[in-house]
Amino acid sequence: MLNTVGRVAYTADHEQFRDSVRRFLDREFVPNLPRWERDGIMDRSFWQACGEAGILCPTVSEAYGGLGLDFRYNAIVDEEMGYHGQLTGMTLQSDITVDYIVHYGSEDQKRRYLPAMIAGDVVSAIAMTEPGAGSDLQGVRTTARREGDEYVINGAKTFITNGQSCDLVIVVAKTDPTKGAKGTSLILVEAERSGFKRGRNLDKIGNWMADTSELFFEDVRVPVTNLLGAENAGFGYLMGQLSQERLSIAIGAQAAAQRAFDETVAYARDRRAFGQAILEFQNTRFTLADLKAKLQIGWAHVDWALLRHVEGKLTPQEASAAKYWHTETQWQVVDAGLQLHGGAGYMNEYAIARLWRDARVQRIYGGTSEIMREVIGRAL
Repeated sequence: MLNTVGRVAYTADHEQFRDSVRRFLDREFVPNLPRWERDGIMDRSFWQACGEAGILCPTVSEAYGGLGLDFRYNAIVDEEMGYHGQLTGMTLQSDITVDYIVHYGSEDQKRRYLPAMIAGDVVSAIAMTEPGAGSDLQGVRTTARREGDEYVINGAKTFITNGQSCDLVIVVAKTDPTKGAKGTSLILVEAERSGFKRGRNLDKIGNWMADTSELFFEDVRVPVTNLLGAENAGFGYLMGQLSQERLSIAIGAQAAAQRAFDETVAYARDRRAFGQAILEFQNTRFTLADLKAKLQIGWAHVDWALLRHVEGKLTPQEASAAKYWHTETQWQVVDAGLQLHGGAGYMNEYAIARLWRDARVQRIYGGTSEIMREVIGRAL
């Protein structure tokens, strides 16, 4: 269990919410984790259970069925999910996709989709990455051609979280290919639209329970009212939402690193070698001491960044630095933790193995560590 004693970002109300999230995950998530890992997808009923528990999209206004809370409630869910098992699909909906509709959606779009997303009845995805365009969103080749009162969408996307289960996709497409990034728009596509096809559930190194897919758009027609915000303003919208996305990843990374550390300390106390617990060896103690110091610093930084974000002061460079530092630190912790488990760490029956394989992508999605360095460096 995460130790939150001494945390400065949260109030008693936040901690009461945390207790309810923990109980929910212990009851609904932990027993199903092995099966979801095997199946490569979570049950739709779990999404709805999350909705009933009030842990999906807590910041959405009460006018649309939400709780109208601050982002610290999202962060609590991120921390607890990160500690329990890295539920990327749930955090995608609560921390990323829902805010595009909140900030840029029409009143009709908000009333149509927000209550259903909060309830877990609608699962969302955002389709940015393409086979030839990863972190470089200016290289998007998917097009949305205007024909009368409709857009006709053609293109392919890949590595899309929630791709197999999504009911609604925010598609990043070029509405004016002659303008480069300035010709990008965001368009809502419902999964039942003719021409929309899901590819295979991709075989990933980790995050097995989170379905990740290829998506194909072949002359998909949607009404122009499915445009999210203004035409050709999509690139600016994407840049505007990146800070929260990167902070969300940083928070989950810190929590998962803490879980890896806790698992390793428990193993080191129990595992014996040469007549003593391996925790008694100086190398083990020094390794864990180094990790503990980094985790202590990490939690202080999470609280600082989180409060900055709630106050509307977190800069893109600060968010990028948080994403970079916490995901790189997560990798250091899980890798050292696996090493201290010895051969047992390579066995999937141990939690450290899952934490290790799930951690690797954290330094890639949401902007690679190399891109994070570039963002930070450009502001020097």
